[in-house]
Order: sequence, then structure tokens, then C-alpha cells
Amino acid sequence: LAGSNIALGAQNMHFEESGAYTGEVSPGMLKALGVEYVILGHSERRQYFGETDEGVNKKVKAALKAGIKPIVCVGETLEERESGITSEGVCRQTKLALLGLSAMEAAGVIIEYEPIWAIGTGKTATAEDANETIRAIRGAVREVYGSDTADAIRIQYGGSMKPSNAAELMRMPEIDGGLIGGASLKAEDFAGIVNY
Repeated sequence: LAGSNIALGAQNMHFEESGAYTGEVSPGMLKALGVEYVILGHSERRQYFGETDEGVNKKVKAALKAGIKPIVCVGETLEERESGITSEGVCRQTKLALLGLSAMEAAGVIIEYEPIWAIGTGKTATAEDANETIRAIRGAVREVYGSDTADAIRIQYGGSMKPSNAAELMRMPEIDGGLIGGASLKAEDFAGIVNY
């Protein structure tokens, strides 16, 4: 990776730097490996490992302290979407993930909107729906930190992005990038997204 534009990332991290946490990886361990980014609060971590918004916030603070850029995942279930409470849920998750951060720290966090109902299902939010939800997330950041931070923070989409929808999603004004899941496992699909 040295000399390239590719950075090393991790899919999780513990919030404690040291201690008896068998199986966990500390921020310092990741930093020593050259990790620059870490995904925190992914829906699978929340579902299968019981991660909470409070725990995600601790991890965000630990990552920033270690000089690792956090990628915080927020998203709604199909039930929440159908009940019309998508914006409330993702905005609450965003505010709790950033709780206690300065405006400068918050601007250094990447928010990843991942509609839980779209992960691994092949379903995706329409580009317009994704853009609208990301606009709401940016509004929540603006509400707490002001326009400069809201404009600076990267907010990406991560719900079954694939070669067939990448260009449409990336044309949306609020979407700053994507977190690629299953499509990254096939080089041809991943290249199709990267080169949209």
C-alpha cells in the first residue's frame, strides 16, 4: 500500500487501549499496523454482538484519540422505514455517536448511512431516498455543530451499492462516497463501482 492512494482499514475496534478483553483489538494495535480507518457500529455488530450507541460513541472517541478516522454506521430497519421514522432514527444514532466531540473532531468522522433492510439483500434505497436520508443526517450534524462542520463531514451510502446503481447514487448531491460490502468480494464488481 505504500506509495499508493489505498489506505488500510479495519472492521471493528475495542474502545479500551489495554486490559483483559480477550479477542478484541485495541486502537493502539490497529495504529501499529498502519490502520487509518475503522468501521464502527455496523448493523451486524449491533445485531449479533449487542453493540449500543453508547458503545459506538466510546469507540469513536478512542479511534480519534489514536489518530484513526472512524466510519460510523447508522441505519434503519424495514419496519422503521415503513413506519416513517427513518430520519428520526438515523439522526438520533448520529448525534449519539458524535456526543461529546468538538466540532473539529466531529468533522473528522465519516458517517455511513446503511439502510439495514438493504444489507446483503440485493435491495437498495432509491438514490433519491438515500440522498434525502443523508440530507437529514447532515441536518442533525448542522443542528449540533453548525454549518461548517455539516458541510465538512463526509456522509456516505452503504446499502447494497453495486455497479448497476453506483453512478446514480454518486450523482446525488449529499452522497460523498460508499461503503462497499458484498460487491467488493468480486474484483469485476468492485472495479465497476470504483470506475462508475
